[in-house]
Amino acid sequence: MSDIQILINELVKFRDDRNWSQFHKTKDLALAISIEAAELNELFLWKTTEESELVDRNKLKEELADILAFSLLLAGKHGFDVKDIVLEKIKKNGEKYPIEKSKGTAKKYNEL
Repeated sequence: MSDIQILINELVKFRDDRNWSQFHKTKDLALAISIEAAELNELFLWKTTEESELVDRNKLKEELADILAFSLLLAGKHGFDVKDIVLEKIKKNGEKYPIEKSKGTAKKYNEL
């Protein structure tokens, strides 16, 4: 069993022990990810680039954990293999952003 599957199993056990699966429909998990991402963004609100590098690491860690937890629950709910979908996306992005055109630039693929 992969480390990722172990995490998903632990999250599902935590959820099921509390009878929270009723609150974890696809829509709810997607919204939770978005809300937690907004909380992550809030850590950087009104900070300069330099100040943002000094953000409270504990708060950063907690918000990132929330995002990852809900993301893993959503992937598990739909039977996605996290490793496979991430590698698939890296491959797709590699085709959209070839090194020779995209290296060192933040331009979107359709502007390269």
